[in-house]
Amino acid sequence: MDQMAIADRRNLRRKLSFWRVVALVFLVGIGFALYRTFGEGAGSAVPHVARVQISGMITDDKELLERLERIAESDRVKALVVSISSPGGTTYGGERIFKAIRKVAEKKPVVSDIRTLAASAGYMIATAGDQVIAGESSITGSIGVIFQYPQVDEVMKKVGISLEEIKSAPLKAEPSPFHPASEEAKTMIRNMVMDSYAWFVDLVADRRKLPREEVLKLADGAIFTGRQALAAKLVDKLGGDEDIRVYLESRGVSKDLPVVDWKEQNSSSSFWLASMLTQLFKQTGLSEAMTPDMLRVFGADKLFLDGLVSVWQVGRG
Repeated sequence: MDQMAIADRRNLRRKLSFWRVVALVFLVGIGFALYRTFGEGAGSAVPHVARVQISGMITDDKELLERLERIAESDRVKALVVSISSPGGTTYGGERIFKAIRKVAEKKPVVSDIRTLAASAGYMIATAGDQVIAGESSITGSIGVIFQYPQVDEVMKKVGISLEEIKSAPLKAEPSPFHPASEEAKTMIRNMVMDSYAWFVDLVADRRKLPREEVLKLADGAIFTGRQALAAKLVDKLGGDEDIRVYLESRGVSKDLPVVDWKEQNSSSSFWLASMLTQLFKQTGLSEAMTPDMLRVFGADKLFLDGLVSVWQVGRG
């Protein structure tokens, strides 16, 4: 093969490489455009009803709060459906999410969709909706606040360990897991719990348009089925997706608008490690071994629930 043919072939390869790169960039651009249209970015693409899923333990979730803020500001979002499946969580976490949802409701209709369970702080969040819809057998209620702390002093005595402390005042760092709480410390915590509880009761009374005395009768920590909650006026209606759309239509939101899930952006750099670990667990089969019962053995289900919590806890026999 002569030198001219070799040079022509090299030029052809360079051109092919160039157009391959162009095609790749083009495909990436198309993929990004499709994501913006059909992913969470649909909020900026076409008019629609946004849906946010709130599940598991409720905490001070910065990403969720930012997502709700974007929904509130998006002109393409005509309504919001908050789908809740949660036993509750931190009182402060529930408070912040409640207020964020109410900010959305200042600009567009909001429906709270109680699924299997929306109790304690989960119900607190549900009350932020303009309309609260539950299933007939959904579990809700559990209006109340709890503060828990461990006691390891007896274990320390058995292993021969003692803890000495010097503090500026008797109530500093109380209650402590290293010794029984004094009556003064218990009174301090009880006052905190009751103040937060009073705030929760007032919130329910205001949002459900019920006399405070009536809410107090319901706020003994009891849980209710959807049917019982409807009778107690804790929810507005029993139903599902069709009933949600009927309500939104009564608020001027067309039933023809698509419902788009605004999901947590797990693909962002902030979540790459969690995503990688999730895939690793799935590939190795560890995801099946990491059951809720196993997590409870290690206390992982409450590991990050510091301070006052409003959470429905099922007793274990």
